[in-house]
Amino acid sequence: MSNINSNRLDVSLAPQEVTQINDAITNIEVLMPFLTGLTAEERIAIPKINVANKAFTEDAINIAVNNPSLFPGYIIPADMQKDLLLFGQLDVLATSLRRVLEKVEDTLMLAGSESYISALAVYRSIGAAAKAGVPGADSLYQQLRARFSEQGGNGDNNPAPPQPEQ
Repeated sequence: MSNINSNRLDVSLAPQEVTQINDAITNIEVLMPFLTGLTAEERIAIPKINVANKAFTEDAINIAVNNPSLFPGYIIPADMQKDLLLFGQLDVLATSLRRVLEKVEDTLMLAGSESYISALAVYRSIGAAAKAGVPGADSLYQQLRARFSEQGGNGDNNPAPPQPEQ
């Protein structure tokens, strides 16, 4: 059932389309086998690059490249350059992926909202039918109503179910 007020989405993916999309995502990981996961603690602890310290990093790399005799052997300017190059490449890719992910998440939210709003309309309609004494409607209304009693009044944008008038 479409959203009663606004049906912005009227699509679904065919199973083969879902498979193709998942394969494309897997292909991204295959193309970048070096992708690394960090623990929550590592994400907090590691120094992060920003605009100011990116410029600092670029300056330090230039100094290390142009003055190799001033640094110990474990400072390898070529490795520093590769890391910074990869940072720049991944930054561009991450921007594109974030844009797509935001659209996926927004569409996910909208699809869920549209189906939930329509479900609430079903609930209200079956409640009205139960109130009017339509045979079989009361048990269906009670089935749907049970879901709201499990939720409690959590105030998280889920409207309280309408109560049938006595």
